[in-house]
Amino acid sequence: EVQLVESGGGLVQAGGSLRLSCAASGLTFDDYAIGWFRQVPGKEREGVSCFANRDGSTYYPDSVKGRFTISADNAKNTVYLQMTSLKPEDTAVYYCAAARWDSVYYSGTSMFGIIDYWGQGTQVTVSS
Repeated sequence: EVQLVESGGGLVQAGGSLRLSCAASGLTFDDYAIGWFRQVPGKEREGVSCFANRDGSTYYPDSVKGRFTISADNAKNTVYLQMTSLKPEDTAVYYCAAARWDSVYYSGTSMFGIIDYWGQGTQVTVSS
């Protein structure tokens, strides 16, 4: 059974930090890129970061560049999203997803790929 399990969400004041974790099991880590997305009800889902273990590449859109950092612990099959200088507009449910590594590409600020698996999400709330 393939599972992606997010953790680390919570309530934080503007300017604070949180670290999200995405623990992957049941899949071959090198075959996938792990992306982080966020969702606000009534808004389009937004990709905020991506990491491909196969080549170590990372991606960030302008909305989070310089504030969010994605990293991985290969031994634990876990991807982290370190979020700093958080803003109220960062409030959302954050999801991790596994996309086939050879399907992933970027165009403008958008992330594209064939996503096979999604986690259940973790709530991040940033107070003003």
